[in-house]
Amino acid sequence: MVSIALTRHLFQFFPQLADREVAVEAATVAEAVRALDDLAPGIAFYICDERGRLRPHVNIFVGKEAVRDRMRLSDPVAPGDTLSILQALSGG
Repeated sequence: MVSIALTRHLFQFFPQLADREVAVEAATVAEAVRALDDLAPGIAFYICDERGRLRPHVNIFVGKEAVRDRMRLSDPVAPGDTLSILQALSGG
């Protein structure tokens, strides 16, 4: 299983993910995002655009390494990896 860590900001839109450990079966980042969307329908659209590309204000890390393939999210993941999904916030 691949563990997924999310920014707290996303919990207000997807409360079913708050206060629980999220883990999915996946071989790539794209598969992990799809599996996460199965748990919290609509979250994939916060992470990716309509073409499946990573949105500009979102970063995903596999361990400490930033995802390299922002277009297809084909970076591999392995059991025991942690996928961190970070969404930049702005405000004034």
